[in-house]
Amino acid sequence: MTSRLDEARAALRTTFGYEDFRSGQAEVIGAVLDGRDVLAVMPTGSGKSMTYQLPALVEGSLTVVVSPLIALMHDQVQQMQGFGVAAATLNSTVDEAKAKAAWRQIRAGDLRLLFVSPERLLMDGLIEALKSAGVRRLAVDEAHCVSQWGHDFRPEYRDLARAREALGGVQMVALTATADTATRADITERLFPAGRQPEIFVHSFDRPNIRLTFAPKEHATRQISRFLRPRRAESGIVYCSSRKRTEQLAQVLQEEGVNALPYHAGLDQGTRMRNQDSFLQEDGIVMVATVAFGMGINKPDVRFVCHADMPSNVEGYYQEIGRAGRDGLPADTLTLYGLDDMALRRRQIDEKDIPDERRRVERRKLEAMIALCEGASCRRQSLLGYFGEASGPCGRCDLCRGGVALIDGTVAAQKVLSAIVRTGQRFGAAYVCDLVHGKESDQIRRNGHARLKTFGVGADKPVAAWRAILRQLFAAGAVQENADGYGGLAMTEKGEAILFGRETVQLRPDPEPRPPKERRGKAAERDDTLGLPPEDEELFQHLRGLRATLARQEGVAAYMIFPDRTLIEMARAKPVDLWALRSVHGVGERKREAYGEAFTQAIAEFLADAGKRAG
Repeated sequence: MTSRLDEARAALRTTFGYEDFRSGQAEVIGAVLDGRDVLAVMPTGSGKSMTYQLPALVEGSLTVVVSPLIALMHDQVQQMQGFGVAAATLNSTVDEAKAKAAWRQIRAGDLRLLFVSPERLLMDGLIEALKSAGVRRLAVDEAHCVSQWGHDFRPEYRDLARAREALGGVQMVALTATADTATRADITERLFPAGRQPEIFVHSFDRPNIRLTFAPKEHATRQISRFLRPRRAESGIVYCSSRKRTEQLAQVLQEEGVNALPYHAGLDQGTRMRNQDSFLQEDGIVMVATVAFGMGINKPDVRFVCHADMPSNVEGYYQEIGRAGRDGLPADTLTLYGLDDMALRRRQIDEKDIPDERRRVERRKLEAMIALCEGASCRRQSLLGYFGEASGPCGRCDLCRGGVALIDGTVAAQKVLSAIVRTGQRFGAAYVCDLVHGKESDQIRRNGHARLKTFGVGADKPVAAWRAILRQLFAAGAVQENADGYGGLAMTEKGEAILFGRETVQLRPDPEPRPPKERRGKAAERDDTLGLPPEDEELFQHLRGLRATLARQEGVAAYMIFPDRTLIEMARAKPVDLWALRSVHGVGERKREAYGEAFTQAIAEFLADAGKRAG
């Protein structure tokens, strides 16, 4: 007798073109099909959406999906319709004709997925209308938004428990990519009543296809340019901490020949939407954005994510880098960080009008992010450890490949701390480093600080080395900003213990300056994203061109035709008829009918032309 899970597996193959479930999907889908409430924490790229899409198809029932962004809803609906799944959205941008069509499908029992925002779900009697139509379940995407401890808190999500009960207490499935223990507990308390505790699935947070690299800021724009140089034909995201920086960096990259576009909440809506559509629909676009961009971005072939500034917490960082490599192919990250970032993030927390308990939690989360930046052991091991998951060294991050052995930095730390104290604990990092190095600036001369014992006490090290030492002392809690609000540095109790020899401190060794030619010319190492021989790479690019043409004609994102992974398999297998195309990953029945002839014909013509050239 065929089980519901077997039916879901069959639908996975015929509708989506996938041979079997990804790791962890089957147990969640099984629980959903059994009618249990579920909270699933699954990393980006693990196929969370399948856990409510397949049950809706197998049961022939309606699932209401709560999604946080209108653009994301449209994207999800287009993608589902491309697979032949009856899906719709009701929001303020949907025209009357589409809204009426959606309601006809709902009343006829033909609609399988309805995407709405939490605000829309609670408006205009929608709940009563959906209840009478027989909604089977409520799926909450980006469920961390309900939690005050989550990194994308949205108060509108707090009403979803009430909406669920108003729908008749239907089954609820809550999904998120990032939630530590406190966030999971908060989600459970706010979405599920005491008598209906969900079955909780927390899958591995490991994304082995994503390589992690961190670097202290030197010249951030140059560092980003070096990172992007070998990646100009690829899609990626560069995150900045301010709107102004976003536009400035996008302009610099454009002048260097990068197809870069800005995105932040201060741009007019038309510009934001055009830029987002370009990123989703075209290959090789680099989106330079604030963290307002990216929640739920469904583009599978993002090949890199770069942080121009240090993220504020590990959950946000993990969510943001998770937008790379959703197709399972290798992807790269680069995270730049500096003392100014650390000070800014701490200041932002201190200035928030929030309860003391939440302030303490946010401080702990920030300290964990700083520790990840300044760590000396495997990045992936540290990242997974934050989420309570043990692992061995990954062998691929910057620390595994380059290695860092900490040294006793107590004496160097004492020199910096002494300079801070002797100058009255009121000057910033640049001033202190110049003083220790012995650089007699106009300000140092005016203040008479060139006569201090600490002036030039560190002349044996370059200023960059003293900046690195001071940054590490700030990260270790030995130094903090003083209370005057002007960015001056003060010593803490921990710093006092180090200065007077009661504690020692381990630091990274001095950074080694690179020769000028290498600084200008060497690009950041690029991961191998395709693994195709030259002749197959040429065919892959040919198929990419066909995909782009079809996407423009249909007004959809290129990956909605076929993702890169499918085109790579086509380039390897070279199917020239529809039967051979059946075995290619990601080619379901609807896709084969819609695009099969175009792609098999393109492959056949390419091979014939290649044969002529070879002959």
